[in-house]
Amino acid sequence: MVALPSLDAMKAFVVFSEKLNFTHAAEELHISQPALFAKVQELSRLLNLPLYRKVGRQLELTQAGKLLARFSREETQRAEAFFEELCSGKKRETVVLASGEGAFLYLLAEPLRLFTISSTASLSLLTMNREGVLDAIQSGKAQIGVASLETIPAGIKSHLLYKADQVLVMPRKHELAARRKIQLTDLHGQGLIVPSADRPHRQVLSLLLQNAGVDWRVAIEANGWELMLKFVQLGFGLAVVNSSCSIPDGLVSRKMSELPQIHYHLFHLKGQTTSGASKLLKDQLIGYFSK
Repeated sequence: MVALPSLDAMKAFVVFSEKLNFTHAAEELHISQPALFAKVQELSRLLNLPLYRKVGRQLELTQAGKLLARFSREETQRAEAFFEELCSGKKRETVVLASGEGAFLYLLAEPLRLFTISSTASLSLLTMNREGVLDAIQSGKAQIGVASLETIPAGIKSHLLYKADQVLVMPRKHELAARRKIQLTDLHGQGLIVPSADRPHRQVLSLLLQNAGVDWRVAIEANGWELMLKFVQLGFGLAVVNSSCSIPDGLVSRKMSELPQIHYHLFHLKGQTTSGASKLLKDQLIGYFSK
């Protein structure tokens, strides 16, 4: 029979799994680095499994380490909530939702406001990119995620929330503003405000423009719909953004039908039972976008 690790050791491993650095994790836990190293090594010995490995100069969790981190996070949160309720007589429930800045600003703000009215649970929001949202769900940092997904990863259960068109945003007086729809070839010679080269939006847009033989230039690199729109407003160039974005004064948007729609999904781990406040939030989000 496997010996059970202590709650203290699991809590320490959660912090280590987030920092992946013994020095930084030990500082957050207010213990010495050797003490933290001993706790992690003891967990590995109890389970007879390696929990992390060194890749170059970095540490990364093994699959067993990822599973332990998720389990430890859930168990420590459950224990903290239980003892708080036991001592105070008040039940504390926290729902953690991970999503991107644009989704929080333009899609989720109103349904989240409605949730805070109908529920006494605390709402914790994690703002991160799509890869970060998926990692938060898979690691147990968040119970629910909302992000744009082209494919659904293994182990994830999803529900399509919203389909957004892609639109070109420009000053009201721009020559292209007179057109009802914009073709890719209309962007020939234009300066575009685009995300950094490693972002999916930039990669898809660049590929489609290249295939259409469009010669364009990068006016500014900026990550996030809000910042991109601000730079358009300042006259630095044009931008292709999500149709759910609020268009600032002085600008207009025109649909680009040649670009694929952006599909926003609500998702959580398969087999994870959503109950209480997390189920209420999930159901309210689905209901809001089903109207």
